Amino acid sequence: MAAPGLIESDVKNPVLRWIDQRMPIFTMMEKEYGSFPTPRNFNYLWNFGAMAMVTLVIMIASGIFLAMNYTPNANLAFDSVERIMRDVNYGWLLRYAHANGASMFFIVVYIHIYRGLYYGSYKTPRELLWILGVVLFLLMMATAFMGYVLPWGQMSFWGATVITNLFSAFPLVGEHIVTWLWGGFSVDNPTLNRFFALHYLLPFVIVGVVFLHIAALHIAGSNNPLGIQPKGPQDTIPFHPYYTAKDSVGLVVYFIVFAVLVFFAPNYLGHPDNYIPANPLVTPAHIVPEWYFLPFYAILRAVPSKLGGVLMMFSAIAVLFILPWLDASPVRSMRFRPLARPFFFVWVVSFFVLLWIGGKPPEEPYVTIGRVATAYYFLYFLVILPLLSRLEKPLPLPESISRPVLRRGGGPLPAGAAGKPMEKA
Repeated sequence: MAAPGLIESDVKNPVLRWIDQRMPIFTMMEKEYGSFPTPRNFNYLWNFGAMAMVTLVIMIASGIFLAMNYTPNANLAFDSVERIMRDVNYGWLLRYAHANGASMFFIVVYIHIYRGLYYGSYKTPRELLWILGVVLFLLMMATAFMGYVLPWGQMSFWGATVITNLFSAFPLVGEHIVTWLWGGFSVDNPTLNRFFALHYLLPFVIVGVVFLHIAALHIAGSNNPLGIQPKGPQDTIPFHPYYTAKDSVGLVVYFIVFAVLVFFAPNYLGHPDNYIPANPLVTPAHIVPEWYFLPFYAILRAVPSKLGGVLMMFSAIAVLFILPWLDASPVRSMRFRPLARPFFFVWVVSFFVLLWIGGKPPEEPYVTIGRVATAYYFLYFLVILPLLSRLEKPLPLPESISRPVLRRGGGPLPAGAAGKPMEKA
């Protein structure tokens, strides 16, 4: 029994127990990541949340060491990056891990978002969890854009010029916003300084929002492939050791892919023009952002009006905020929505088409293809999902998570469940 004023702790190590009795961080970790009950039917798509967390740690750690050797000056930035690559011990590894880590981060997060869309993880009671996830996505995009400017190569400079100029399309305030972003009247040293400061700061803001995201997850509980709430202890298992082991398998595969990219194809996802120092007098033949921005860049170019294109680009992300209210179907998982499922897969195809179109020059037939894909992107969220949620007849849901899981695995059914026919899943 703990002394008066101390908290009860089950930690065995005396030093850790002494800390835990005064600040119960180990008890909290055990509760939230050890014995925390989770649905027993997670598949490997649920690994990508852990992958995103690990990638965020890699990005922050490598970014701190890179910042120690980087010079945020328009005349010195490009050379300081070259010095990191050539003269700093393992600077090349830090730079390649950081640059390719951004790509890996977006790959993981895109899959994480697709999983949420397919299995209806945005529905009650997880609306706030979903909204915080979209906020994280926006913060990631802002951080990645500012980081892409820092090497101060040709594509960095002209990408910053083009993207920041988009805000000039807004009436009355547009020019003032652009001047504020630039810190002057062109993309120059003040722009680089403020982008460096924000690029260093925003990852820590992301950490704060991640904390809220995880807190919302542990309050509302995790969704699962069946999209039904756990009915009792037979539907859940402790997070540790079951899902820590499963996450570990996914992370091993993830690190293998990451290592192959860093050591064998470090510039595969980059642009060769960014190895040319920034020159405001020479415009690249084809200005494109990083690959993970290309779908939204394609949406921007699909509209002839500059203001219309900017509004459509921002709306492509803003629509995700209101998705929980656009899709009114009581069934979460697309596994039980035979009409919605094919429309979802067409939407995924349209997203990849936009990714492809964003890297192509603004000429036919790419312009027309981009407009068709853009139209379907918005139709899916604003028309198709709301209509299907009212017209579609979903398939019957299972009684509980344990029945289809244990039946499929050949294990014993819960007490009292033997002999009952399993609903169609």
